[in-house]
Amino acid sequence: MLTVNQTAPDFAVPNQKSHTIRLADYKDKNHVVLYFYPKDDTPGCTIEANEFTALANDFTQANAVILGVSKDDCASHQDFIDKYNLKIELLADTNGDLCEAYGVWQEKEKNGLKKMGIVRSTFLIDKQGMIKQAIYGVTPQGHAQAMLNAITQL
Repeated sequence: MLTVNQTAPDFAVPNQKSHTIRLADYKDKNHVVLYFYPKDDTPGCTIEANEFTALANDFTQANAVILGVSKDDCASHQDFIDKYNLKIELLADTNGDLCEAYGVWQEKEKNGLKKMGIVRSTFLIDKQGMIKQAIYGVTPQGHAQAMLNAITQL
């Protein structure tokens, strides 16, 4: 698992429009809120995406971009964005490399069954590419506001 003051692992993955997004694209320009979630259009993931969308302008004013990541494909991400009018980028980590690099692909247990899946997690990455917060096991409700508060402290 990643920790504070580590260099964030770089990545190059497609967004909802199949455009390649790289962490390096934001270096020296924007802080990055990189959040991982299990699946498009599920209850907790929808709460989190809607809360980030509601604060999107505030994040922009704080020189921050929001990048959501799941293993869903680009088309699924675009459908999710269209359905809820989301104002954030969603990255398609279909092969799971980004999830592995950030340590969010973990064994989870539900109803006594163990299986691998994405642990809802968020990484606050500063303009120099350093991890300033690494939070595993995020609760969706209120998380976007907490991340905005953290960015204003950078």
